[in-house]
Amino acid sequence: MARTLKVLAQLMGFACVAIGLFHVVAGVAAVPGNGGANATVDNWSRFMGAVFAGYGLAWLWAARQAPIPAQAIRWLAGIFLLGGLARLLSVAAHGWPQWFQVLLMVVELTLPPVYFWLANADERAAAERPSARRTLTEPSGD
Repeated sequence: MARTLKVLAQLMGFACVAIGLFHVVAGVAAVPGNGGANATVDNWSRFMGAVFAGYGLAWLWAARQAPIPAQAIRWLAGIFLLGGLARLLSVAAHGWPQWFQVLLMVVELTLPPVYFWLANADERAAAERPSARRTLTEPSGD
């Protein structure tokens, strides 16, 4: 389970960085079904792309820790879930968006529970390793 968490966290990080940078470069043209937008919407889209790339870097940072910090995974997954809930709010306020946006919403609502379930897998695995147990139970000799 620890390996699954690491792989999923890395995939999430790389995907978010790539998507974010694509939005920085392409602006509103990166949004399927945008129907054309003005300079203000393009400006906001590029800014949010940079923020999303930073979010992806946070996932990559977490995936590189040993053990992967459960609290960081929960926070990052919670932010992702909040994005999916925000899309639901948009559906309630304005109706259904283009099909790809609906697909993204489904991913944003279904993937966070997987991360919540796996969040402490690496910490648990580290605690079960013999060297970790010995360090915790043996006197330090000081």
